[in-house]
Amino acid sequence: MAHQAHAYHMVEPSPWPLTGATAALLMTSGLATWFHFHNPFLLLMGLTLIILTMIQWWRDIIRESTFQGHHTQPVQKGLRYGMILFITSEVFFFLGFFWAFYHSSLAPTPELGGCWPPTGVNPLDPFDVPLLNTAVLLASGVTVTWTHHSIMEGNRKEAIQALTLTIILGIYFTALQAMEYYKAPFTIADGVYGTTFFVTTGFHGLHVIIGSTFLIVCLLRQIQFHFTSKHHFGFEAAAWYWHFVDVVWLFLYVSMYWWGS
Repeated sequence: MAHQAHAYHMVEPSPWPLTGATAALLMTSGLATWFHFHNPFLLLMGLTLIILTMIQWWRDIIRESTFQGHHTQPVQKGLRYGMILFITSEVFFFLGFFWAFYHSSLAPTPELGGCWPPTGVNPLDPFDVPLLNTAVLLASGVTVTWTHHSIMEGNRKEAIQALTLTIILGIYFTALQAMEYYKAPFTIADGVYGTTFFVTTGFHGLHVIIGSTFLIVCLLRQIQFHFTSKHHFGFEAAAWYWHFVDVVWLFLYVSMYWWGS
């Protein structure tokens, strides 16, 4: 390895951005062909390629961070800023959906019956499954914080237990939401109410699945002794993301389930 006189990480050329972009193209095109022609081939190709890209790209980053020592303090600082900016972009992503919801609900048009929920739409009971889901996500926020403190204190066994519990709660949330979708008395085609409800809750559910995947990778890394009490930004980023998902759900529950019903 050439001598490096600075603390920054000069990333080696990598094929994974190219394969990731190709997978994204295949998935979006595949979704269109699946919706219109009921042919899932392109979509499955895209999913397979994105999973392979994720595994190999994450492997490279873990190698650089844990075994090669490239993630020095200045590099970690840059990663922190990057994660903060990414979460900020996600805030604005969801802001657009909330804007659409409040734009439609605060001044319902005559086509909606001049009321909200629109005439003919039976909303879900906010004190049924949605309230349970709120409790599940809030509990997962507690367990992920417990994990963080356990890692900082060097308590490896407790960190593994708390992180496993967080993942179980995340999967339970996803299962409850799938059941709620299956039993919902309206669909995404039921006007602006159905559209804003399913798109917003659906994207939040997707973020829960992504966050659960993030935490599963962190659990595997914790089992492999990758994290120390001073060097564990991989988990810290996952915890930030999980807390963001929790906060979005609270706004979503109050707005769309409780007030919107």
